[in-house]
Amino acid sequence: MNKPILTIFYQFNPWNSSIGGIQTIVRSFLKYAPSNFEIRMVGTGDNASQVGKWQELNYAGRTVKFFPLIAVEDDNIRKIIPTTLKYTAALLKQNFTSDFMHFHRIEPTIASLNWQGDKTFFLHNDIEQQMSSANAKNAMLWKYFPAGYFALEKLLIRQFTHIYSCNTKATKFYQKKYPNLADRITYLKNAVDTKIFYPLESEELTEKRQALAQKLNLSTMTKFILFAGRLHPQKDPILLIHAFAALSEPDTHLLIAGDGELAESIRSEIVACGLSERVTLMGALEQEQLVDLYRVANAFVLSSRYEGLPVAVLEALACGTPIVTTDCGETPQLLTANSGVVAKQKTPEALAAALNQVLQNPKVYPAHACVSVAEPYTAKAVIGDVYQQMLARWEEKNLTLPITKFA
Repeated sequence: MNKPILTIFYQFNPWNSSIGGIQTIVRSFLKYAPSNFEIRMVGTGDNASQVGKWQELNYAGRTVKFFPLIAVEDDNIRKIIPTTLKYTAALLKQNFTSDFMHFHRIEPTIASLNWQGDKTFFLHNDIEQQMSSANAKNAMLWKYFPAGYFALEKLLIRQFTHIYSCNTKATKFYQKKYPNLADRITYLKNAVDTKIFYPLESEELTEKRQALAQKLNLSTMTKFILFAGRLHPQKDPILLIHAFAALSEPDTHLLIAGDGELAESIRSEIVACGLSERVTLMGALEQEQLVDLYRVANAFVLSSRYEGLPVAVLEALACGTPIVTTDCGETPQLLTANSGVVAKQKTPEALAAALNQVLQNPKVYPAHACVSVAEPYTAKAVIGDVYQQMLARWEEKNLTLPITKFA
């Protein structure tokens, strides 16, 4: 019996250590795909020799057919010509018609207008906040041409069977903006892989925290603050550096895991603020390294200007680590009084005060409270539900075929 084919479109290579929430969501769809689906991915290759050829690869024990559409040397760094533009141009020459197609950027879907199949579009940010965010002019080029963006979106969005948003405010915005499509636009939780992200027992946590302190030549009493994400204007890591400089709590150390176009600016700002001995830039890390940092951190900090529902927040919570965040995206809605603090103003002083509150009162923010917040976002359940719905639609469309349940 034929299997339904899902093709996922996004401009990265899942087998590389690319940073970002979209990449994590795509990886979850690869990892948790039921065996009665055929999974294809149209992404990017490391060099030109890989481009334009289907490859059959293994991802987390799952066979995935992978098609590198263009070559991208390092997708953590933005280039003069946006990768999205190059990816879209290359897609226009192809036809990847499939039973199901998942898209995570609107621009490439200009190529799919005439492709037949069940198309789903994933919205990953609060577009209103994204377009209006102050001091983040370089975060999104469309910010300079909002009318152009929404005109393109209006043209393309009608082709989708489903439109998922990970942000409740953005969901309502789109339902109002496109009333004829409102029944296709729904909120879908982002997800965290709790098979990977979970807390340590108290004794092991203490040992690992002290081991990290010794590795960095710090006091074993050091409290660690973790940032993990792209070093990109959206994440506003410069605000974080200034907030850390304003922090009054002694024996604290800031770990920055990630890479991106602001890396050099951050290094300069660390030196200018006299923080060279108190901040460690970890670079882009493999998932196994990152999960260890989530577990030993005393607080996870998010300094973003705008967000959807950051996967990094869910990963930190699943590891039992409390959150300190700016007031953006879905995070303030999901945090409880004992799992994190929201800085109401996007200022160094407000973010530093929120960090102080968590660091000085660890018993108020216990690991079990953080874990319980992350539990409804378990990837296996969230992603599994989406696949169940897809299968139901496929079986309804193919009524003459025998009904098949998940293997």
